[in-house]
Amino acid sequence: MINPVDDMILGNSFAPLYSFDLRAMASFSDQTIGIAVASFAVFQVLFHVLSSWISTRITPGFNNLSQKRKIEWNSRTVSTIHALVVGIFCLYILLYDEAVNADHLWGDPSVVKLNIAITTGYLISDLLLIIYYWKAIGDKFFVIHHLAALYAYSFVLSKGLLAYFGNFRLLAEFSTPFVNQRWFFEVLGYPKSSKANIVNGVLMTIVFFVVRIAVMPMYYSRVISAFGTEAFERLGFAAQSAWIISSVVLDVMNVMWMVKITKGCYKVICLIGQEEAKTHKNGKSD
Repeated sequence: MINPVDDMILGNSFAPLYSFDLRAMASFSDQTIGIAVASFAVFQVLFHVLSSWISTRITPGFNNLSQKRKIEWNSRTVSTIHALVVGIFCLYILLYDEAVNADHLWGDPSVVKLNIAITTGYLISDLLLIIYYWKAIGDKFFVIHHLAALYAYSFVLSKGLLAYFGNFRLLAEFSTPFVNQRWFFEVLGYPKSSKANIVNGVLMTIVFFVVRIAVMPMYYSRVISAFGTEAFERLGFAAQSAWIISSVVLDVMNVMWMVKITKGCYKVICLIGQEEAKTHKNGKSD
């Protein structure tokens, strides 16, 4: 692709080729916008129609929930579906997208844009639902999170830069289904010492650590290796700031959440030991 600088250096003879590339870029931009809009529509349908329909057939307990909890249930169901879709897509890109993996800052973002467009549609959908159902699921933190994510992803969608790192952050979505499942068990009345709750809690802790904490050295080693390079300088201050600041802030929060999750997991495991000891004692006394 010939960029404006190359056009000025190489001469006007490349202007037709450059114009063609601009049209291709505009066409691809239309495609990503279309995917984002379609994503928005699908997640709205999932929230308003399909989640309740499916949930009533999976668990009778859904019908016994209050209207407020049904709203949050549907919101978390949509969140889980989004996490699974983009998480799997993200992993595929990290393993098989040679263009993005070869150039972390300016690699061809075509495939990554599709994944981030899906996430963009979800974020806008969820943001509107949060505002509309504020009394049920309103949360200032999530509003800030969604707006910050949309701002960061706009650099990938509009300028095609930082595709590798933008996609890498989506690995964190793999922990979302376990977090939501913990809430589902809670509202359905599952005891904290139940086997289902314990298994989910342990898996949540492990997966959260793997996709949000254990990957930090790899992520930041590649961030640091980009510093000072010509490719890094071409990003510009706005993109550099959005990239670095958002990464650091998000990972500080991830560490804080990891500490809380680990403490919660430890308490559950201790609770298991207490229950087993109590059962053993009662058995002996009988």
